[in-house]
Amino acid sequence: TYHGRTGVIWNVTKRAVGVLVNKQVGGRIMAKKIHVRVEHVTQSACRKQFLDRVKANDEAKVAAKAAGQPKPVTKRLVRGPKAGFQVRTETVSVAPIKYEALY
Repeated sequence: TYHGRTGVIWNVTKRAVGVLVNKQVGGRIMAKKIHVRVEHVTQSACRKQFLDRVKANDEAKVAAKAAGQPKPVTKRLVRGPKAGFQVRTETVSVAPIKYEALY
């Protein structure tokens, strides 16, 4: 199925668009050209997030220059490892039971 796939529009018709998507077939990935009705297509949000980040970085640079400060670090940072914590458990003592012959 192609639900949720990201693709590139390669053709536009009256009611549909042609989309180039990747599909895994066996052990290989094939580029497939499919036609999808316009109601089922949404624009990807990753481009909007990128443009928002660029705009925020530019505003931070302008603000730093106006304040006479050095240029801020605008690179995305790795989240890093989560903070550690102690796991508390109760100890349970287990004793073996005596073997009894079943015959």
